[in-house]
Amino acid sequence: MGRLEHSESVNTEDLLFDALTPLGFVVRVTRQRWELVATAKHPVMAGREGLVRTALEAPDEIRQSRIDQQVLLFYKAEATKRWTCAVAKRAGEGAFLITAYPTDAIKEGVRIWPK
Repeated sequence: MGRLEHSESVNTEDLLFDALTPLGFVVRVTRQRWELVATAKHPVMAGREGLVRTALEAPDEIRQSRIDQQVLLFYKAEATKRWTCAVAKRAGEGAFLITAYPTDAIKEGVRIWPK
C-alpha cells in the first residue's frame, strides 16, 4: 500500500478503524487523529466515530473539494437537512481522515458518487 502523508504511518495500536469506501480505497482513522477531531476541531463529534465510519463506508453522496482534488467529502444523512460529513485526503493507494463534522448543507464541488 502507498505511504500515507502527515505522519499517518500507523502501528496497529494507534489505529481506530479502517473504512473501505464505495470508491474502492481505504480511509485510515487513527486514535490520535480522532482525538484531535473530537476535542480540538469539532468537539460535537465526540463519541460519534460510528457515524463517521458509516459516512465513509456507506455515504449518501461523495463530493470532491473545489480547492484540493485529493480531498473528498463523504456525506451521510442523519435527519432531514442534517448530515455527517467526513473529510478524507487521498494519499497513494489509501487515504486518511482530515476532519468530520455535522452540517446542514452539502458543500459545492463535483459530485463523484453516486454518478
